[in-house]
Amino acid sequence: MSAGIAGDNPSLAEGLTKIYARIPLGMRLGLQPMREACARAQHPERAFPAVHVAGTNGKGSVCAMVESIARTHGLKTGLYTSPHLCRFAERIRIGGEPIDDSTLAALLHRVLDSEPDLSFFEAATLAAFMAFREGGVDLAVIEVGIGGRLDATNVIPTPQAAAITRIALDHTDRLGPTLVDIAREKAGIAKPGLDIVLSAMRPDVQAAVDEIARAAGATTSTLGVADAPPRIGLEGAHQKENARIAAALGARVGAPPSAIDEGIARARWPGRLERIGPFLLDAAHNPDGAEALAVHLRSLALPPDEVALVFGTLADKDWAPMLDTLARFARYRYYVAPRGGVRGAADAGVMVARHAGVPVRSTSEALAHFGGAPPPSLVVVAGSIVLIGEARGILLGLPRDPPVAL
Repeated sequence: MSAGIAGDNPSLAEGLTKIYARIPLGMRLGLQPMREACARAQHPERAFPAVHVAGTNGKGSVCAMVESIARTHGLKTGLYTSPHLCRFAERIRIGGEPIDDSTLAALLHRVLDSEPDLSFFEAATLAAFMAFREGGVDLAVIEVGIGGRLDATNVIPTPQAAAITRIALDHTDRLGPTLVDIAREKAGIAKPGLDIVLSAMRPDVQAAVDEIARAAGATTSTLGVADAPPRIGLEGAHQKENARIAAALGARVGAPPSAIDEGIARARWPGRLERIGPFLLDAAHNPDGAEALAVHLRSLALPPDEVALVFGTLADKDWAPMLDTLARFARYRYYVAPRGGVRGAADAGVMVARHAGVPVRSTSEALAHFGGAPPPSLVVVAGSIVLIGEARGILLGLPRDPPVAL
């Protein structure tokens, strides 16, 4: 367990150690263990209205915006997302803030002692549901972990509103090799009477979503080309589509236009095109995310001589097209293996062979290259959410719990 807040709280440190021991079960796909655990806990998943958001990219940003809208509207909110950047408590937020240490510690011990067979993600999800029930939230905004149909979050009853954000190739070993396969899994959040807001999709991909939705007694709605809200708190052109989705969801939970506009303007989502001095941190971790980052970098119009790239990914990611997309923007490249993920890191030496650069031993060593002489105008850090969490913790001096890409 790393030093910091968890280390200062023995009960929390013990709880985190126990839930981290469940990592070998991974993000298990299948609802029966979660359903049975929820029943034994007197169904916390039924204790609050919810917004449920699936998708490959953008679902976390949409969740952050919807939660901000609901809070601006005066609702007491819960927000469940994954993975965390620095602290496990970031996954479970009430009223916009990570759950406090003593409450988190108590919840983890209750869940882990009573449910010895739940996976890491299932246990975290049950803890979130219990936190929202006991915290008396008016609305819980819930991000799907992986896929949708068999994701642990999908035990919730029909939510007040739901969306599927941009679908791209990721987790193909679990969800299928094509966009249509992945879309079918994500459409599994459909429930009777639910209308799901959809991001823009290829016709064949949307047809697959529509088919699954209809079979479940649900419908879908696309947003058309309506203008995005006037002020978006998150950077990047791709956030306009996310903001449109969030605005539609906000309306469905009863927020007026003023709260929708203000909530989207106030929304914050760390590690997504986040500037910290000369550093630009972006949790682009698949080719589609790298393309969105590239669009933003083009808009900055900086010559490559003024840009450095710190890049590292987990071994199971399709890193080569990501690096091909981003390398052209930076003359100076540093390749690092993110530490502490549940899966191994991609080989920095192989990256050097693809695009010339310098392999470094750690994220702190990579960032230290920019601490002396005048740095480049921009240092882009991207490739893995684990890497972004490491870099953010170092740059801001934040306490960190071990990362888990689940």
